[in-house]
Amino acid sequence: MTGAPTAATPAARACAAAPVYDALLGARAAAEVLADGAASPGQLAERQQQRLRALLAAARAGSRFYAELHRGAGPDTPLAALPATAKRALMARFEDWVTDPVLSLPALRAFTADPARIADAYAGRYAVWESSGSSGEPGLFVHDAQALAVYDALEALRRARPADPWALMRRSALVVATGGHFASLVALRRLQRLNPWLAPLLREFSVLQPLPALVGALERWQPQTLATYPTAAAMLGEARAHDRLRLVLRELYTGGETLTAAARSRLERQFGCPVRSHYGASEFLAIGWECAHGRMHVNADRVILEPVDARGRAVPPGRLSHTTLLTHLANHAQPLIRYDLGDQLQWLGEDCPCGSALPTVRVVGRRDDPLRMCADDGRALTLLPLALATVLEDEAGVYDFQLLQHDARTLRLRLGCEADAVAGARERCHRALRAWAGSLGLRRLCIVDEPGSPLHGRSGKVRRVVAAA
Repeated sequence: MTGAPTAATPAARACAAAPVYDALLGARAAAEVLADGAASPGQLAERQQQRLRALLAAARAGSRFYAELHRGAGPDTPLAALPATAKRALMARFEDWVTDPVLSLPALRAFTADPARIADAYAGRYAVWESSGSSGEPGLFVHDAQALAVYDALEALRRARPADPWALMRRSALVVATGGHFASLVALRRLQRLNPWLAPLLREFSVLQPLPALVGALERWQPQTLATYPTAAAMLGEARAHDRLRLVLRELYTGGETLTAAARSRLERQFGCPVRSHYGASEFLAIGWECAHGRMHVNADRVILEPVDARGRAVPPGRLSHTTLLTHLANHAQPLIRYDLGDQLQWLGEDCPCGSALPTVRVVGRRDDPLRMCADDGRALTLLPLALATVLEDEAGVYDFQLLQHDARTLRLRLGCEADAVAGARERCHRALRAWAGSLGLRRLCIVDEPGSPLHGRSGKVRRVVAAA
């Protein structure tokens, strides 16, 4: 999953998290989200198509890029028949892509280069979020008042909330990278600006600081809810399990990376509280939410997701996609139509016990690299990143790691400092990886221990499996 974790605590869900607040748009979005939440699947599909037609008309009228790309397409052309788009091509033609001439790429780059302007509204009316570049291409995403009103309504009205009436008064911590205009950080600071009464209850912490400093800061603050990346949560969970972090949480929220079932169970044991996952991105803040049954529901009334294979063909429910195309139905300033999000997911297909008609998905998230290795008999062998992660989590009991390919028979292993401190952790990793690789025909796998913690990107996220260049 591509986006960072939002300040998705009960307090954050109660108010808007936008630089521009339009009361009329906010009331309209809230009313529509409530109505859509009670709609039947057929009604949802009809409303989705109405919003899609409005988006396509606005994009073709206001964006030179889409006017050219969709030349010859009509209002009734099926979405699946339109060309897909990708971040690199869109960023290369940024001024042709956007529909407002005030949105200039050089000016936006200067704006996001200044950390003092985090939470400011660009041109007085836009939120600007920079993506981490974890897909190899950083991007700038602009959100107008209409999109922000939709995010606010989705976050406030669809997230599962605890029954505790005092939840709004809990101290909340956001552990992310704090040096850029990343979505979660910008949302938190704007929330503080719009709601001064909440500001004392919300605090940010840099995930890039040394672990002892982060642990000390969290212990002094003593938050009751915490939002962060799964890899950072794993690191803190190990510290908590070994009594190096004295923290009592009521809720833990994760996002921005894949949270596996094994990692979720381990975190729930370590912190003794529910763990909820958020699905969002810099492109669309509130793609999905987990209901009380742990199912990830897609906000399909406002965003269209198309899981596709490597050739761009739709995959059926139950099959994991190669990537996913996203169409943003609420943002007309910077239209995203069949945009390659880079996430792998699968439609679940069955009804959810919670009763919501919104579809459910299993999200694998941003693709780590498949590793092309050389088997003992000389044939090419591909090691899938999800399989590698499962081996280390289930067989070695290690969750904070990074595997870096050195060559066709060698992997470099980095462990987080907490995992590295556990006796036998490296040996278990070596043994589990060699046993699994050997069963595939790679018995001469070489694993090199590398000092240092897993390498974070600028946004604080970790790519856990990285192929050689």
